Amino acid sequence: MSTNKAIVRAPGSRYSDCLSSHPLKRTIDLVNARNQHARYCAALSELGMEVICLEMDDEHPDSCFVEDVAVVHNGKALMCRTAKESRQGEEGPVRETLSQYVSIGFAAAPATIEGGDVVHFDDRLICGITQRTNDDGAEQMGEWLEIKIDVVRDPKIMHLKSYMSSLGTGRLLVTERYADTTVLGELDLLVVPSEEWYGSNVIAVDDSVIMSKGYPRTEAILKSNGYRVIALDMTEFPKCEGALTCLSILF
Repeated sequence: MSTNKAIVRAPGSRYSDCLSSHPLKRTIDLVNARNQHARYCAALSELGMEVICLEMDDEHPDSCFVEDVAVVHNGKALMCRTAKESRQGEEGPVRETLSQYVSIGFAAAPATIEGGDVVHFDDRLICGITQRTNDDGAEQMGEWLEIKIDVVRDPKIMHLKSYMSSLGTGRLLVTERYADTTVLGELDLLVVPSEEWYGSNVIAVDDSVIMSKGYPRTEAILKSNGYRVIALDMTEFPKCEGALTCLSILF
């Protein structure tokens, strides 16, 4: 799937109140988070993406994780219905921006769905049925976006994309935990060792991959398969149980 735009939003003033059980949540450094976010945006820009920066949202602590509020595919966007009530209300500026480019649909109760559960390929989406996305959400997404949906069920996790990322052209970076999953059988899998599971969340643009710094075995796997790796220091985002893909909507 070709993408050339990225919607982003820097962490707001209440970022440290994010939904997270991470043991280092209390050490969140907002200034550092914003600096890391700026470098992330610069990396996207350097790869040729048009970066669309929304105004910070100081009312919603998790609002920098824009990916969760919309799924965009082939000229359409589904505005998601987030599982956590505290996140409902983040979507307004995202919807207004996306409506300039694509057709908009809306997930409706009893659906819950978040973009962090959706892995994109040209001909299908792989959707996690997790703590944040249910079957109704996956079904409504498929109907509106008019695309095949394959599901991976794991009620123990927050988001599927914490454990796998599309590298395009039928290739997936995936943790050992899901490497034997049936719906992944037709894909070319690059398997990340379990101790580096966080490193499996990456952004691929052509032959370049943006990843979080600190996962040397994952970086070596990517480089050995021909990718140019851009490793960024993103320490403030795992503390809110977020990752690279969470911070942008690519379309």
